[in-house]
Amino acid sequence: MNIEQLKTIFETALKSLGVADPKVVFERPGELSHGDYATNVAMAYAKELGKNPKALAEEITLALSKSDLESASVVNVSIAGPGFINISFSKKVYQDAVVEILDKKNAYGKSHAFDGKKILVEHSSPNLFKPFHIGHVMNNAIGESIARIAKYSGAEVTVISYPSDVSLGIAKAVWAFLEDGVEKLDTFSSEAEKLMYLGDCYVRGTKALEENPTLEPRMREIAKIIYEKTSGPEYDAYLVGRDINLSYFKNITERIGSHFDGYIFESEAGNEGKEIIEAHIGDVFIKSEGAVIYEGEQDGLHTRVFMNKEGYPTYEAKDIGLLSLKFKKFNPDLSILVTDHEQTSTYEVVLAASRKINSEWAKKTIHKTHGRMSFKGQKMSSRLGGVPIAATLLDALHEEVEIKSPGMDATLADKIAIAALKFTIVRVMAGKNMNFDPDTSLSFEGDSGPYLQYTAVRARSILQKAKETVGAISDATTTTSDTISDVEKYLARFPEVVEQCITEWAPHYLATYLLVLAQAFNSWYAQVKIIDEENPDMAYHLALTEATAQIIENGLSLLGIDVPEKM
Repeated sequence: MNIEQLKTIFETALKSLGVADPKVVFERPGELSHGDYATNVAMAYAKELGKNPKALAEEITLALSKSDLESASVVNVSIAGPGFINISFSKKVYQDAVVEILDKKNAYGKSHAFDGKKILVEHSSPNLFKPFHIGHVMNNAIGESIARIAKYSGAEVTVISYPSDVSLGIAKAVWAFLEDGVEKLDTFSSEAEKLMYLGDCYVRGTKALEENPTLEPRMREIAKIIYEKTSGPEYDAYLVGRDINLSYFKNITERIGSHFDGYIFESEAGNEGKEIIEAHIGDVFIKSEGAVIYEGEQDGLHTRVFMNKEGYPTYEAKDIGLLSLKFKKFNPDLSILVTDHEQTSTYEVVLAASRKINSEWAKKTIHKTHGRMSFKGQKMSSRLGGVPIAATLLDALHEEVEIKSPGMDATLADKIAIAALKFTIVRVMAGKNMNFDPDTSLSFEGDSGPYLQYTAVRARSILQKAKETVGAISDATTTTSDTISDVEKYLARFPEVVEQCITEWAPHYLATYLLVLAQAFNSWYAQVKIIDEENPDMAYHLALTEATAQIIENGLSLLGIDVPEKM
């Protein structure tokens, strides 16, 4: 179906009725029974033409070219409510979509929106002395999906992480680490235990400073030693902890299906940012009480400190440095970063300041945010402790899968556990908080990642059974029925859902769509005997089954979720 062709047909009709420069917008009706597309143009132009919306809708439908509608495969145009115009397509449109899906397979739905462009995606930027917990997995899941969607748009995509390797928070952890003695790390045998211990150091160091403010000079001294890379026990302890955390970060993100093409460390961005801030004191930034600030009120925002009284760059200055390094190293046409939504107001100031340093940085940057994740209702805060690290949670989910399905292969159990966690995340609209409940997220019957995996596997198993019992099947893309099933209608929508995800860099549209498609298929499957040699439409039913499996696999891949061969 060619939506642009349909727009032209309606624009021509509106011009014939006196609308000088018509703009036609089509939307999908809430109910499939209302047609394939709907437009409110009659209500939009009724006042301009001095007519009743419903009466104008009737005039529009009469003015539409019948031959043009036929060439666009439109079989019905009807009026609903106060003047909505509903459009329905012929069966052939959906048959053609099935043929295209079976032909293109995992390339079906690919976009050309960013052909020849370079897109940089930054996500999963951990503090190297804080555990990589389920909140970080949230950032990873969304960032990974955006990166995959970007590749599907035709772009050359580079994915980076921005680890925090120097901060007062890290100094607090190193302080606690030194208080215990670095040798204590040798008492732990596994990487997970060492990580939990280092995370505990972060928590204890934070609480120690809260309870005893006289420790601040010592902790700031450690921060300075780390920042300046001064040899000694403090820097040695820092290196040990940093390397353990970075190794874990690489392992856990690989386990959940992420790949990084490079890293820009906070210490590197800090040096870059400091140079930039100092070079722009007077024209972009000003000195205030010993610090360097940006007066955000001039942009309708708020003032932020970019260099503190001690002359060290703040997070805001480091973000400026990061912007500079991104464009120096990668020169992207578009740079997308994913952060917690609580960083929104701060980053607005960073971008406002960056526009006055290099307007291209802000012009080519998109900031996507996500909400906070709760674990069974409790707000997560690694600073306060008590939150399971990512590996611990995934292991627990893995065990739960094996309990529900004894004897399941370990690799399969891990794929299901990861799907449960990641789908729960990517289905939520940007900026919204969520509560992760392992019980509902692992369900094979509810709105979950494993449910989608199971639907795709079920469809593939039907195809395998048909191959074994019936053999080769020909002419699989025609049908004797004039009825268009919900499955066919939803299959044809996949490319436009992908386009919507690309336009808004929002994976949740795809997650919602896949659930609706899977539900439609499972409902259809319950009513139709697919493998039935007496049915002349058996081949077409098998084609629909294969197309459904293919689209669910395509969609889950874009969400960073693997579909196993068997379940």
